Order: sequence, then C-alpha cells, then structure tokens
Amino acid sequence: MTYKIGDRMQQTFLPPIIDDYVSQEDPVRVYDAFVEALDFNALGIPLETCKGGADEYYPKEMLKLLIYGYAYGIRSSRKLERACHHNLSFIWLMGDLKPDYRTIARFRKEHQEAIRKALKQCVRLCIELDLIAGNTLFVDGSSFRANAGIRNTWTKERCQEHLQKIDEHIDRLLTESEQIDTSEETQESQVKLNQEIQNQEHLKKRYKRLPLNCKTII
Repeated sequence: MTYKIGDRMQQTFLPPIIDDYVSQEDPVRVYDAFVEALDFNALGIPLETCKGGADEYYPKEMLKLLIYGYAYGIRSSRKLERACHHNLSFIWLMGDLKPDYRTIARFRKEHQEAIRKALKQCVRLCIELDLIAGNTLFVDGSSFRANAGIRNTWTKERCQEHLQKIDEHIDRLLTESEQIDTSEETQESQVKLNQEIQNQEHLKKRYKRLPLNCKTII
C-alpha cells in the first residue's frame, strides 16, 4: 500500500509573504479593517507614532488580537499567545508579532473599558455584515442562548432585537477573561515545551515506559 507522507524539511511550505496566508474572503480581514478604522482617542487609547523596533507593542495590533480572539472563543492570554505561533489567521492579523501571555494580559487589564467599547461596536458591524455564524460574541450560556435552537437561528434581525443582551454578554466575557488570566498566573506558557521533553527520542522512550492502560485508546 502506498501512503501520502508529509515532509517538514521541504523549502516551500507557506507563501513567500504573510499577506498570502489568508484569502481575500477570510473574515479575519474584516476584523483587521474594523480596528484600523477605530478612533483610538475616543476609546481612551492615545496612539503615538508607530516606530519599528520599539519595546512596546502597538495598541492597534494588541486590540486586533483580543477582538478577534473574543469573536472566535479564544479568551485565555496563554491561548492567544499560542494562536500567534500556530494559527495562520492570527499570524496574518499580527503580522507575525508574537506577544507573550503576560503582555496580552497586561494590555487587557489596562484597557478593559476601551476593549468593551470596541467589542460592542464590533458586534454591530458583524450584524451589518452578517458575520454571526460561529462568532462567540453572539453565543452565551444564559437564557439568551436558550433561544438559539435549530428553529431560532441568529439572523441579523434577531440579533438586532437582542443587542442589549449581547452587550451584557460582552460585559461577562471581559470579566471572565480577567478571571481566567488570574487563575492561570502560575501556569507555564503553552508555546514552549520544557527542556526535558523537547527531544523526540526521549519522548518515545517516555511513552514506552507508560503502563499499558495509559496507551489504550478508548
């Protein structure tokens, strides 16, 4: 039998420029354009001239990361850090910037009110452009979600009717996100393996030493 196998050492895997990582139809481009169009002074985040090589990340990029993460269910700062390393949409959105989870958590904490305002504006844009399906800004665990059965899908019209509840849901998301960051303060980054398990041969040996019941797939 012949199998298809990949080759991690091949020289041409991704397009030569980051802008080609996502198609022109990818929704991530809407979130990028949305944040670019925001009035940051009105949000309460004054922007200084963006200079390459600076130590601090540009607020526009950080806000893009958080808003896109909220829209698609990634709230933990550690998971956002990981997305910047492994998810092509996030890599494209950030222009290959990779802020660590502490930087992400600190930005969120310092600019929570501005993020809240931006998210509520973002919801209205998503309704207008019909970017509702799969968007967790519109999905809640409360009674608001209970109305979203198969026969009651979230159409643009129904979302308009429930804007107040959606706004309340966003408030809860921000509170929960800060709680997640606090609960994960003592955890390690999800991007790097510890030194001991980076070696592939060592990993194989560790697996072979596992009890048989740990290897069984249920």
